[in-house]
Parts: sequence; C-alpha cells; structure tokens
Amino acid sequence: MTNPIYRFESGSLTHSGCVRDHNEDRFLAASDQGLWVVADGMGGHFGGDIAAQIVVDQSATVQRAITAPDLQARFEDRILRANDEIRAHSARNDNAMIGATLAAVLVHDDSFAAIWCGDSRVYLLRDGTLHQLTRDHTEAQELLDQGTITAEQAANWPRKNVITRAIGVQEDIQLDHEFGALQDRDIFLLCSDGLTGHIEDHEIADALKGRSAQSACDLLVQMTLDRGATDNVTVVAVRCGLKTLVTGQGAGSMAWKG
Repeated sequence: MTNPIYRFESGSLTHSGCVRDHNEDRFLAASDQGLWVVADGMGGHFGGDIAAQIVVDQSATVQRAITAPDLQARFEDRILRANDEIRAHSARNDNAMIGATLAAVLVHDDSFAAIWCGDSRVYLLRDGTLHQLTRDHTEAQELLDQGTITAEQAANWPRKNVITRAIGVQEDIQLDHEFGALQDRDIFLLCSDGLTGHIEDHEIADALKGRSAQSACDLLVQMTLDRGATDNVTVVAVRCGLKTLVTGQGAGSMAWKG
C-alpha cells in the first residue's frame, strides 16, 4: 500500500534594491501550513510596508487545514481581514492611499492553488518548462488583453507599473485563482515585480534548474542587484518532492522512501 506525501524545500530572500531607501516587500514561507506568500506594499512612506506586513501577519495565522477547500477558505478569510485592517489604518492616517499586492501558493495533499491580486507573480517550473500561473493586474496588461497595445509596447509602457488591484485599496477585493495537481519535482517561484522588472522568464527558469531553493533565490536577487534593482525585490522558491510511505506485512514494517 502506498500513500503519496510531498515534502517541501523553501528558500527566500528580500532586498530593498539599489534605489529605494526602505523595503516595502514582505514574505511568508510556512511549509508546515502549506502556505507561501509575497506581498509588495504600495504607498511609500505613508505605509506601504505596513500594508504588506498586515497581509503577511494575517496569512501567518492560518493553521493546518483538513482539506484543500478548507485551506483556501481560511486563507481568503485572512486576506479579507487584512483588507479591512489596512483600510482602518489608512482611515486613522488621513486616508493615505496604501495597499499591497498578493501572490500566494497554497498546497494540501497533492493539490495546489495560486492566488493573487496585483502584479506580484507565481511561476511553476515543471519538466524544465517555466509557466507563469498568474496574470498581472496592471493597466498595461489590460490594454494588452484588449489588443490596444502589443507585447513589445506593454514591456515599455510608461505606466506599466500602474496596478489595477491591490489589498486594502477598496472595500471589496477581487482575488484570482489557478488550481492544479502537484507533480514530483515541481518548483514554484513567488516574486514581487522588482524581480521581473529586470529578469527575463528564461533566466528565472535557468536559475531554478539544478539549484537548491535558497541558492536559486540568492542568485536571482544578486542578478537583479547587478542590473540596478530599481525597486525592492523579493523571491520565495518552493521545491516539491514526492515521498512514499510504504507499508509491508508485519508490525514495524513501515518506512519513508523518496
């Protein structure tokens, strides 16, 4: 009898970059809960870092779930709470416009969910091919989807960093989702736009291949810094490995493999 169980190796790194004087990015890597989060604050000295911290702090209160839908429900409840808390903080501070993007990966048993709001991203490297699971909530992406501009124009759009969704900005929040089944040796990468502003997708794929999760994060952040890092940069990498509980006949004949 076999019972598939996944183990996770996480790596993470954040840096203020070469231009910004403080870091508004925050992250969470909670393998025990099956939860990884990147939040990129917006609002500068008015409290973007506070907004991102609220998102991460609320996410950290999610406990082990019974089922995948239970985990999703618990997590989204915390994001709703974060939205209310950020808005309350803004109201106490002359309604300063603050908020945070969200990129999250949730895992339960052999299923995963990518959940996002804004332009922080989730990638999946599977069988050597990199897939972007998220779709940016930005003005440039909307124009691209409408066919108003080309991909080349979108890459150089003067307002390409203008986001159309964020946690804490409006009373109601809209989250997007991508669901799937885990496979052995899957690698997830969560990142703020400080990474993708300087690093191409094929370079992300190359950095993830054949490296530990932490080594991949270290390399990607260093590459960003070497290219000027005009924004805060945060990366979280998650390597998934399949373990199998093999049960034979007789007492004590049980062992982990993989």
